[in-house]
Amino acid sequence: MKRCHLAYAASAVAALVGTGIGPGAAPAAALHQTLVVHQGESIQQAVNRARPGDTVLVLPGTYKESVTISTPRVTLRGTGARTVIEPAAKTTAGPAPSKVTKDTKATKSCAEGGNGICVIGTKTTNVEGVTVADLKVTGFARAGVFGMATDTMTVHGVQAVRNSVWGIAQERSVHGRITGNYAQGNGDAGVFLANTITEEAGALDTRRTVIDHNRLEDNRIGVTVRRLRNLSVAENHIEGNCAGVFVVGDENKPKAGDLEVAYNDVTENNKYCPKTDRLPAIQGSGIVLTGAEKTVVDGNRVTGNSGKSPLSGGIVLFKSFVGVTNDQNRVSGNALAGNAPADLVNTETKGIGNTFDHNACRVSKPAGLC
Repeated sequence: MKRCHLAYAASAVAALVGTGIGPGAAPAAALHQTLVVHQGESIQQAVNRARPGDTVLVLPGTYKESVTISTPRVTLRGTGARTVIEPAAKTTAGPAPSKVTKDTKATKSCAEGGNGICVIGTKTTNVEGVTVADLKVTGFARAGVFGMATDTMTVHGVQAVRNSVWGIAQERSVHGRITGNYAQGNGDAGVFLANTITEEAGALDTRRTVIDHNRLEDNRIGVTVRRLRNLSVAENHIEGNCAGVFVVGDENKPKAGDLEVAYNDVTENNKYCPKTDRLPAIQGSGIVLTGAEKTVVDGNRVTGNSGKSPLSGGIVLFKSFVGVTNDQNRVSGNALAGNAPADLVNTETKGIGNTFDHNACRVSKPAGLC
């Protein structure tokens, strides 16, 4: 196995040379390093060697492996679309039992779960400050990029393409930043955020996670926000999915919501997706709230979303499939046109305090919402 090349940051060298400080006395920040990975080398081996504050720079090439990051403040960066991470070829034998380390187990868990890049904390401690940037991740059986138990995880400039479930996903995470990415052709959501996917629980306060300036095309759903609170979905371009944005709640407490969906361009999400165990067939859904409260849907451009699903329409309030109402949501200042069966759809009969005001639209169900 080739050895990864190490290049110390120029600032560290300058600090040592300019001040005469020896290596043992150098400030911690000056010791941050860049580990450069060439095609044919192992990204995971470089990540295993990285210390907090280090960068793993992956040069152009195709890398057939899954990668797990559990060290805080590590940056995994490619060189754009020319850095491609794909699933490894299947093998029948793993390492000998005597050589199975903690890192090996974490990596196997990520790979065996069908994920591409995993950023993983623990049940008691979130891994902080990890960045994944400027690369393409494609073809994985589950998620392209997956974070669990993270704090201030940033995903930027990533192309998450044709993964079987999610493009970019986070679970049990706070302060996230998912910005400036491209998610296309993923089997479920281009961007998926949830409190937890393995058990029932009330909505998690994400402490202002931000999903912004992403382009989300040809997925089942552009963005799914499931059982979360206190986040922003803003200024994304969402086109050609079966549905644009889903905000999903259920009967657990606290209730999902207290978030914003604002200034997105949500257009022609008219792909047809058959029903699943959780949802009926969906087509032509722009922005859907189901079982949510205190959500602000403001300043979006929602056009040309048309279908015959119960969830079709421009902006739709729909009672959740476990019977939880939408309450105290505000839909205001949106520009809607060419959505069917209507620009604004409110199927709630028992929801309390939902308001529709200052929207530019022509047709609503029931009438009078425009």
